[in-house]
Amino acid sequence: MNKVGKMYAEYIANSYSRFDVTFVRGEGAYLYDDAGKKYIDMGSGIAVNVLGYGNAAWEKAVCEQAHALAHVSNLYYTTPQAELAKLLCEKSGMKRVFFGNSGAEANECAIKAARKYSADRHGENVRPVIVTLNNSFHGRTLATLAATGQDVFHHDFGPFPEGFAYAEPGDTEGLKTLLDTLPVCAVMLETVQGEGGVEPLTREYLQAVRDMTAERDMLMIVDEVQTGNGRTGTLFSYQRYDWLPDIATTAKGLAGGLPMGVCLLGEKVKDTLGPGSHGSTFGGNPVCAAAALAVQKQLTDDLLAEVKRKGKYIAAELSELDNVKSVSGRGLMLGVESDKDPKTLVKALLARGVVCLTAKNKLRLLPPLTIPWDALEEAVEIIKEELAK
Repeated sequence: MNKVGKMYAEYIANSYSRFDVTFVRGEGAYLYDDAGKKYIDMGSGIAVNVLGYGNAAWEKAVCEQAHALAHVSNLYYTTPQAELAKLLCEKSGMKRVFFGNSGAEANECAIKAARKYSADRHGENVRPVIVTLNNSFHGRTLATLAATGQDVFHHDFGPFPEGFAYAEPGDTEGLKTLLDTLPVCAVMLETVQGEGGVEPLTREYLQAVRDMTAERDMLMIVDEVQTGNGRTGTLFSYQRYDWLPDIATTAKGLAGGLPMGVCLLGEKVKDTLGPGSHGSTFGGNPVCAAAALAVQKQLTDDLLAEVKRKGKYIAAELSELDNVKSVSGRGLMLGVESDKDPKTLVKALLARGVVCLTAKNKLRLLPPLTIPWDALEEAVEIIKEELAK
């Protein structure tokens, strides 16, 4: 363990299982450690660095805004926040936004907005239940942990907030039973369950959820924390379909490396949050908003089409290996199930200069959306070699 690692061990809460490497800079799709070793980044800081490292437009926007005005609080107007809100509404099909600092915060806002919508319509605590899916992940605050449909996260921190129920992904009849027997205000889901193993939900199931919630004056909340911002080949993953959610959330890649989350409110709920109903000291601060504007302006149709092509290339290359059982996901959000232990595989790849992640029993790949083809092809060849051993 080097000097930095020793400081971590002494002064930082031991809540992460860190690899023994200290990164000091990045360039494009590459990372460099303190010994000068070069790595191909196939993780993007867990789907955050969508433009890679050293993006000129992003750096210019951040530096200029930091020099001009870093923070004034949400008691006042700032131009970057207003421009970002307008752009996100135009590109998402939603009507209004609330800015926070993370995906968990965005999901907390979605939970509050759904319950307030229900209270306004039906009375307080009359229809408070939010149905989420087994194998889901929605964050690490107490409410978003309660919303997360994985028992492994439901230990040690209780009591958890009440008002959540869990449905089985793909089981339309089971969901219908819950909606007809519980006092439900909303269904909350990920179109691709990221932390749950990069498992996409089917088009048919998603359409059924949209239909059933609309028929019952319940809301459909789509958690796009990981799938949003071009990750799956559309700006938001729900844009693959012929419907809009009532609420959507996103974070991670939104500001390209700075902390920002957003709750997007559709037509039904656009007026639900009034003064004092929700707040955030740092949410949508000018520097993060400027960063997010720089990101969103570069997520063009051409780039999104390239994301789809790169994802298909990775899936095709890895699927042909005899010991690969499946490649799941969409775009540049992929999970590779093989006969290899994913944690051992990630360590071996890191030693060879490729940064990857895991998701349950899978190798998880989340490269920058802008990764050059030569870097991608090199990384895929190394991954294939390690899988074949």
